[in-house]
Amino acid sequence: MDETVFDVAVIGLGYIGLPTAASFAAKGKKVAGVDVKQATVDAVNRGEVPFVEPDMGVVVSGAVSLGNLVAMTTVPAADAFIIAVPTPLAEGNGADLSYLLSAARAVAPVLRGGELVILESTSPPGTTQRLGAYLLELRPDLSLDALPGRNQVHVVHSPERVLPGRIMIEMVTNDRVIGGLTEEGALLAKRLYEVICQGEILLTDATTAEMTKLVENTFRDVNIAFANELSMICDKLGIDVWKLIELANHHPRVNVLRPGPGVGGHCIAVDPWFIVDAVPELATLTRTAREVNDAKPHHVVAQTVAALEARPGASIAVLGLAFKANIDDVRESPSVTVVEELLRQIPDARLLLVDPNVEEVPAPLAALGISRLHPLDEALAGSDLVLLLVDHDEFLSPDPRALAGKTIIDTRGIWTQPKQEEATRGLATVGATASA
Repeated sequence: MDETVFDVAVIGLGYIGLPTAASFAAKGKKVAGVDVKQATVDAVNRGEVPFVEPDMGVVVSGAVSLGNLVAMTTVPAADAFIIAVPTPLAEGNGADLSYLLSAARAVAPVLRGGELVILESTSPPGTTQRLGAYLLELRPDLSLDALPGRNQVHVVHSPERVLPGRIMIEMVTNDRVIGGLTEEGALLAKRLYEVICQGEILLTDATTAEMTKLVENTFRDVNIAFANELSMICDKLGIDVWKLIELANHHPRVNVLRPGPGVGGHCIAVDPWFIVDAVPELATLTRTAREVNDAKPHHVVAQTVAALEARPGASIAVLGLAFKANIDDVRESPSVTVVEELLRQIPDARLLLVDPNVEEVPAPLAALGISRLHPLDEALAGSDLVLLLVDHDEFLSPDPRALAGKTIIDTRGIWTQPKQEEATRGLATVGATASA
């Protein structure tokens, strides 16, 4: 019986892998989505998306119903393999490549020669070269170059560059960087991504492509760090940071970002450390920015503790657990760090957590005794202090009567900026810490 050979096999059906698989399937490619979680595989095969991402449900359900997308737990034969697995921080702030190496072990047995193996996971410089070398260890009959008597495999890095909440749009419209271990591999990958990408496709070598993604996120991290540091300075000096930034940004060459309670997510909070780990003696600004942003949640906690110093046993409505607005992703979320610290520093306080997009209490908070999330109206009604950590749409225009008489710590600036002054007039507002 002939083995089915898919056009594309995507390894990892998370926040990047599933949108990628669905995008290719929507363009008529026969796509296999591979994931180690049976629940994820079952959900995708029902045409469902196992996380919150706008505009994605209809694409996945349509691709599945047409038979262009099928999910499974084992890696099938395919013409192209796209690896989109986590590369989290390891101890010491290097990259944990265990998921990547596991994916390579799953892909290696089905390689026949001539395939593309594309790494989309954000990776430290040299990771794509390491992936290629590891595949050859597993399959010494193959080659990364055109050698007589050995089938060639084309190993490429093409980092994802999409924004959660806009993935299905940016998957198509953003420019894409492709770096190959060989020029031929980069050209083959360009031909594949042209199926889904309307943006410009830029070719380079694999290490430069790896560094490009790290630089993009480090640029953001450094600029957010300035905003976050500025907000802490303004707290000390008694200056309204939101008004200050508004005034400064009237300069034609100044664009200070919005401060916040820290930086989260699988990219900006992680990727700069890969640069630091690669060249620690030179990456001083990058390290400092990471330290500033990692310190910001503790500043928010200190503000909250100070606001409740004379009110033992107070109730706190904590609005938002995701790392940014209108998604459910809590990876590296500063909100989770804030809640963890509050539970430790003021154990007599009652925390009422609210997040309309998150279905379950994040594991670190469940381990500390948080058993459930609360509806917004219930949390506001039962709280003495309201701590706004994420600017979800559901939080943008609260009923002033629900906030009357409460202490407000608005870390996103959505209630304390000038446009909100009328709605929040008469409320006791503390500080101006927030995030991007």
